[in-house]
Amino acid sequence: MLVKDVMITRVKTVNPDSAIRDVATMLGFYHISGLPVVTDGDTLVGVISEKDVLRAMYPKIDEAIELSSSVHFDDLESEFRDVLHAHVSDFMTAHVFTVAPDDQILRAVAVMIAHKIRRIPVASNGKLVGILSIGDVHKAVLKETFDRKLGQEGSKKDLHPRV
Repeated sequence: MLVKDVMITRVKTVNPDSAIRDVATMLGFYHISGLPVVTDGDTLVGVISEKDVLRAMYPKIDEAIELSSSVHFDDLESEFRDVLHAHVSDFMTAHVFTVAPDDQILRAVAVMIAHKIRRIPVASNGKLVGILSIGDVHKAVLKETFDRKLGQEGSKKDLHPRV
């Protein structure tokens, strides 16, 4: 099975100049956890996720250890309002793992597992052409397995009809 057989081609995207508040709205409205970042012409330049936005609100781990009990999480939550005025380019991940439409689906899964990501952009010549999630893969593999199993059982029934 190939990536192009399973990938979603109608992908929600943002550009580097998009406001984080718009990203937060899209993530919540569409129930997704991340978006590809593209420039004009669908050139893939990054991804932005819920985690990227949340990381921007909280201190780095070394700062948190240094601050220890003096961290006021209520104050940090109020800083979320400030983060909403930033741009995607401020927090996006620029180093993006991708797969090609003609890659085997299990190669895509291997990349996702190796890099602990749940969705991967599908690109061709640097252009975004789709996205593949671990859930999409799971559904496709499960469907193919059931279809194959039902096909085998159907042909057995045809060969040996019960009277």
